[in-house]
Amino acid sequence: MNLEKVVFGFFVLLAATLNFGFFIGDIADPALHNIYELFAAVVVSLIATVLKFGDRTQIGAVHLATSLVADLQLIAAALAWTYAAHISTEGLTPSAMASVVSLSGGALFANVVSVVLLVVETVSYHRR
Repeated sequence: MNLEKVVFGFFVLLAATLNFGFFIGDIADPALHNIYELFAAVVVSLIATVLKFGDRTQIGAVHLATSLVADLQLIAAALAWTYAAHISTEGLTPSAMASVVSLSGGALFANVVSVVLLVVETVSYHRR
């Protein structure tokens, strides 16, 4: 068993599941979307991105691209939440929350693509 592959797979799947946990629920209800879960999704996604550096294969490049997309969207979601909750005079409105959840939905899609790539790569692996 390759420990590096286990750690890599762990963080890819953890990033996807944390993102899913934040995303699920009524899109405009802040009570159903935990800020700490969004924070955890951002941190784990960034860790997964760092783990994807160094793979010089084509599938590695696509892994990195999906991770960068997820990072960008999760960071944008966190910034949108921060702006709405702490800077905007309107506060965290249903419209603002819908924007945050929509951005995390885009990141979730990128994470699903990354998980599919991981599964395809694992299934197509040939022992030597």
